[in-house]
Amino acid sequence: MSSHFFAMLSRMKNIFRWGLMRNTRKESLSEHSLEVAYIAHALALIRNRRFGGNVNAERIATAAMFHDTSEIITGDMPTPIKYYNEDIKKVYKQIESVADSTLLDMLPEDLKEDYEPLYNPNCEEKKIIKAADKISALIKCIEELNMGNREFEMAEKSTRKCIEELNLPEAEVFLDEFIGSYYLTLDELRS
Repeated sequence: MSSHFFAMLSRMKNIFRWGLMRNTRKESLSEHSLEVAYIAHALALIRNRRFGGNVNAERIATAAMFHDTSEIITGDMPTPIKYYNEDIKKVYKQIESVADSTLLDMLPEDLKEDYEPLYNPNCEEKKIIKAADKISALIKCIEELNMGNREFEMAEKSTRKCIEELNLPEAEVFLDEFIGSYYLTLDELRS
């Protein structure tokens, strides 16, 4: 039996984020998902090492890779529209759920049970992935600002505020210890 699941996932490289904003460099959904995965992994490790957590960093990183795959079907809905009001937010969540189910249904039956948990992380895992997603958005804002693109000034402020409002100590650690480096040039990073 033929499965289209991975061919569909391969389309992530054709979905571009930040559609309403002028970008100096396009960011694909594939790039974003990889960045969210390694940030989520780091957040999970920070939680475990520094705050007595007991989460599975590898599972969280893997779930993070799949966190936006519904956008292969839906496209990237810009945040100001997605969260414009509760009605739109609720309907969009339903659309994402249908898209996720559509993708899962492309898998062979014997693999579905392995992928379903990645599409349905528990509450604790979701919070870490959400923080990683927001940190990735913040990094994009910083990169655009570094290129002189003022279009991202408000997004940078509001995204940073969203991260702070999550009240996750591991996210605060990431901001304190790692985000500052994103403001540096390659030569500054190497010195």
